[in-house]
Amino acid sequence: MSTTTTETTTNTLTVSGTTPKGRMALDGCPTNYGDFRDALNRDGYAVVKGAIPLDRASKYADEFYSYLEGFDLGYRRNDPSTVKRANLPVINEKGMILAYGVTHEKWVWDIRGEPGVIDAFAKVYDDEDLIVSFDVVNVQFSNREDMPENKPWPHQDQDPSKPGFRCLQGLVNLNPAGPNDGGLIVCPGGHILSEQFHKEMANEPRIPAWTPEWFGFTDNGMKWLKDHGLEWVKVCCEPGDLIVWDSRTPHYNLPPNGEQDRLAVYTCFMPVAQASQEDLVRKKGAFEQRLGTTHWPNAVHVAGSNIATRDGEPCPKSRDRPVQEPVLNERTFKLTGIPYIKAEA
Repeated sequence: MSTTTTETTTNTLTVSGTTPKGRMALDGCPTNYGDFRDALNRDGYAVVKGAIPLDRASKYADEFYSYLEGFDLGYRRNDPSTVKRANLPVINEKGMILAYGVTHEKWVWDIRGEPGVIDAFAKVYDDEDLIVSFDVVNVQFSNREDMPENKPWPHQDQDPSKPGFRCLQGLVNLNPAGPNDGGLIVCPGGHILSEQFHKEMANEPRIPAWTPEWFGFTDNGMKWLKDHGLEWVKVCCEPGDLIVWDSRTPHYNLPPNGEQDRLAVYTCFMPVAQASQEDLVRKKGAFEQRLGTTHWPNAVHVAGSNIATRDGEPCPKSRDRPVQEPVLNERTFKLTGIPYIKAEA
């Protein structure tokens, strides 16, 4: 039985009138929304300033650090000498924590439930009936020497055989992210040229991927982007800012070069209308088992377990459930997709 608490309060969202109406096409044609959507449509990414108020963003950053300290492996946020592999949970070279039930920690769900975060996606889709991914968190420490090199891995998170705008990815930033502070690197305008790219580069050998919903850019692919006038940009933002990007937009991340750690929580929403009943049942199973997904909110991929592997063996600190179970209100419970499952399903 789930131990999740469901409250009765509701976060009321107001989607302001815009021009044009309806779901965004993200086709690069000029728009006049008067907010972040104009940049999103033009560049394929945008920063939603202050999606979470600074005081709450600082609280979430504190909870993130407390979570890392709570493994009792020796890490202490105020002692840089403790930033070592042995003192931390298993974190991959990209900075992602993939196990331990972290994707369902209370503080992670609280971030997903922030009205300013939900509202941004509701505006893009012109739809408030949304579901959310059970995606992971990212921590990349400054001045860390014992981490495998995080080489650039430019990619799109979308199957080239399925063109057009299909998924809006996002992350909530919890620490200052300036030019040297690590974080998201994007190729503005890449979403507009994506279909042309894949037609002209159809014979280029593919980089192997575990899912067709991932496409990596080869050296020839990178040259194509450059030859078509596209450049790479480091996205700078402040605590509480939300970065959103079209899955077709080429992107990757880099670790900090400065003194500031990177803290981020991935958040991706889509209309529940885009998910099948089979998707929602699978998503319900992932939620009840506290398993993670990728950025796809329809749970097209679900993690097999929460057991992290360290040096080929299960991490002694592995757990099946989060440290703090999520506390969901009516609005965030809908984001699980469970209320939309039909009785016969």
